[in-house]
Amino acid sequence: MNNTNLNTGNEILFITSYPPRACGIATYSQDLIEAIREKFGSFSLKVCALQEDNTTRNYPEEVKYILNSSDFSAYLQLAKKINEDEAIKIVFVQHEFGLYGGQYGEFLLSLLHALEKPALVTFHTVLPKPDGKRKKTVQAIVDACAQSIVMTKHSSALLQKAYEIGEEKITIIPHGTHMVSWKNKLQVKKANHLENRLVLTTFGLLSPNKSIETALDALPKIVEKFPNVLYLILGKTHPGVVRNEGEIYRESLESKVDKLGLRNNVQFVNKYLSLAELLEYLRLTDVYLFTSKDPNQAVSGTFAYAMSSACPVISTPIPHAVEMLNDNAGIIVDFQNPEQLSNATIRLLENKALREEFGLNAFHQTRASVWENAAISHAKVFNRYLDDKKPLLYNTPKINLDHIHSLTDQMGMIQFSIISDPDINSGYTLDDNARALIAICLHYDQTRDAKDLDLITTYLNFIDHCQQPEGDFLNYVDIKGNFHDQNNYTNLEDSNGRAIWALGTTIAHHEVLPSALVDQAEAILRRSLVAVSKIKSPRAIAFAIKGLYQAYQKDRAEQILHLLDGLASVLQDKYFTVSDSKWKWFEEYLTYANSVLPEAMLYAYLATKRTCYKETAITSFDFLLYHLFKAGSIRVISNRGWLQKGSIPNRYGEQPIELSYTIQALDLFYQVFNNKSYLKRLEIAFNWFLGNNHLNQIIYNPLTGGCCDGLEKDGINLNQGAESTVCYLIARLIVEKNKNALRDKRAKRVRLNKKKVFGTHQLVPKIPQEAKANPVRRV
Repeated sequence: MNNTNLNTGNEILFITSYPPRACGIATYSQDLIEAIREKFGSFSLKVCALQEDNTTRNYPEEVKYILNSSDFSAYLQLAKKINEDEAIKIVFVQHEFGLYGGQYGEFLLSLLHALEKPALVTFHTVLPKPDGKRKKTVQAIVDACAQSIVMTKHSSALLQKAYEIGEEKITIIPHGTHMVSWKNKLQVKKANHLENRLVLTTFGLLSPNKSIETALDALPKIVEKFPNVLYLILGKTHPGVVRNEGEIYRESLESKVDKLGLRNNVQFVNKYLSLAELLEYLRLTDVYLFTSKDPNQAVSGTFAYAMSSACPVISTPIPHAVEMLNDNAGIIVDFQNPEQLSNATIRLLENKALREEFGLNAFHQTRASVWENAAISHAKVFNRYLDDKKPLLYNTPKINLDHIHSLTDQMGMIQFSIISDPDINSGYTLDDNARALIAICLHYDQTRDAKDLDLITTYLNFIDHCQQPEGDFLNYVDIKGNFHDQNNYTNLEDSNGRAIWALGTTIAHHEVLPSALVDQAEAILRRSLVAVSKIKSPRAIAFAIKGLYQAYQKDRAEQILHLLDGLASVLQDKYFTVSDSKWKWFEEYLTYANSVLPEAMLYAYLATKRTCYKETAITSFDFLLYHLFKAGSIRVISNRGWLQKGSIPNRYGEQPIELSYTIQALDLFYQVFNNKSYLKRLEIAFNWFLGNNHLNQIIYNPLTGGCCDGLEKDGINLNQGAESTVCYLIARLIVEKNKNALRDKRAKRVRLNKKKVFGTHQLVPKIPQEAKANPVRRV
């Protein structure tokens, strides 16, 4: 369910340079706008494009105004139009001193002082040691804005110390980076016929400040030791440089290449690269060289993109690099020092393990700043200054089975991944293949995708393979298909319960699945019934009840009903034994898979109609929900010590499987009781995957279709294993099943919000014909 059309009338106007203008801030703004638009249905995003003259450009549809930044009177005209535009709720200024008219860009102040709406500003550069006028200009901009955004701690400290700005007026949001899939570098090189080269890369709009000549001067010493080095210089010359001096700088670099005899080791890619082309180059890069000679360059998008693509980086000490490379992700060298640069490069080229370590560290370090997370951080700032402070409307990503297919081979689903690269040496488990069978049955029911049948067959065969002569199941299987010794000393009851759940799910889809698959599932289930009756673990019992209920729906077999009732009575006895007036639960602690217990009791009620099962289901689930949901968000029980009766709950250590179990239970309770509070909590719980968590970071990777393995206090486990990926998919399919109800719920909220915006009668102003013909207004 994508909700991009459900905006609440909260229009944010970006004042910024914007493509097709070739400018780093223009690209930044477009990336940020696209990320917010993709992530949320809460905002309408428009642009006032900055131009240094009256040049005509073919702007995209989001450009609503055009400002001639060298015309002082145009700023006041724009302020008047913004004040009269009821749709605009916030003005968001992207600031660089060269973008605005006046010696220090002070023309912007006339606009900010005339605005009658809250304004925010992002400072892309914060210069140290400002003179008096620059300092006063920055102070005046900050005073006129509700909040100032910077991208590094260094810039925040400069604003506070050099410009005397209060910390409360500053928010740090790192420069966004593109989420990339983790790929083996050699595979990417082979695809581009560079498998025999060691690749160094620099990219960005060329200008003398890039100091590419420093890298070229360092190259002969590097080539002497590594003759197969290829240095890629990616990007066109900066338009401002071309306008003022033509291609003199690029031609000087090419002359230096010839003079140094490096023609076989340097390649210029003189074009404006698409994002896909750029990321492909970065993924095959062995070492990224950042040689800027501007010590005041606060931040670099090119530098950030290289790190996010797992490139080990060698950089000059701009503040951004000093801040980011302090965790073994690269090497700092002095400005314009070819000797240091060549030595650092040789060090990394000599040591593949060190390059891989630095690249992995860079990838991890920049994961928090991917554009999806930057969008969340900006949206939360926007919400602070809107009259309507409703929870953010997260858009739901498209369903993506790429990682499911990547994890699955002819044996079954592989257990673990290194980032998104399946780790075949981790082997297979019944747990993962049972969950995968459930997920793909649900997916096939919704899509009738023929490729699902191959997956279902594989997972069902794996369960069959794990079944033992007595009807029970083993869990751990190695890469050769043999049972692992771990089966001998690990409690396997939960795995057995999950197998029953998966078999029941398959049988429940008998109307859509081929009969051979349903028959196979029924045969495995029949052989397991005696073993199931001996299960003692509460959660294993609950998993089994879920499966037995679904199997019972097909033939209403008395044997299945009797077994289900017996297992439910065990849970009921545990509940009556432990619960009291304050602790309404089955055990004296809340641990893992908690939601499955009340869910199983509700299934037991639906099968047997025993009122006591229903009462226990409702009471225990209410108790659990009280502990999980606080202030519009969810925090599942931590796997670090759990929650003991009478104690304070531990925090952090949240896993996707717990969210999935909670969503499954909420779905059942909503379907049975039609209580919208369950639907509301279901949406909140799913939004945990999308960034509504204590780190405000996305857990799901929409690029791969994988899900990260866990949320800790200060970071995310980026490995996308089978458990987390399948559990996300099950949760996502439940959201898809309820999409109409969720859409109605959101539409109702939007209608209420628009009443607040436009008044009770929701009068829509008439649009003049000339505005319809030309919606971009030049100021």
